[in-house]
Amino acid sequence: MSSVMASASASYEHNLAPSVTFANSIMGCDEGPPAHLKRIKSNFCRQCGSAMQLKRAKEEGSEDSDSNGGWRHMCSNDECGYIDYFNPKMVVGCIVEHEGKILLCRRAIEPCKGLWTVPAGFMELDETTAEGAARETWEEAQALVQVLAPYAHWDIPMIGQAYILFRAKLVHPFTFSPGRESLETRLFHPGDIPFDQVAFSSVSSTLK
Repeated sequence: MSSVMASASASYEHNLAPSVTFANSIMGCDEGPPAHLKRIKSNFCRQCGSAMQLKRAKEEGSEDSDSNGGWRHMCSNDECGYIDYFNPKMVVGCIVEHEGKILLCRRAIEPCKGLWTVPAGFMELDETTAEGAARETWEEAQALVQVLAPYAHWDIPMIGQAYILFRAKLVHPFTFSPGRESLETRLFHPGDIPFDQVAFSSVSSTLK
């Protein structure tokens, strides 16, 4: 197991314990909606147009109960009862190797504009994680790649994201150039990667 996967595995095992919010919810000692739900703006129901409310779902075992029995953004129209779920975003990307070097992109957009990163972005509907990683590599680095294997998985719950990064290699015609979200693309020898100019701690840890 690589050091990155070992680190990610250790992080996963550390997070297996129930969160305080979840534990309080199932024990019936909830103190109100969690902070991350308060930050989310859900104004109108997608089904009927009524106002949305942040409220606690009915208790487990009652009719029409929510599976979690927790706080949700719910339609104020009881006849509708629509629940607006907000789920984590999946970020997928490639660590592209070519002739002993790593392909990096210098970001043309915020956050971290001007810093280096691996080609990666949000997974879209109707694609696998590997397909999404290859697509993002084309969009950001105009590079065709063969995805080889998963390399790192990072969970970042504070921003509602999970990263899956794959090992990949350049394929014919072995070219690359900046996409619309990149200022520059370049192959770096691992020892020459400018870690003080790398965006995102998850990418920096993966490259190390």
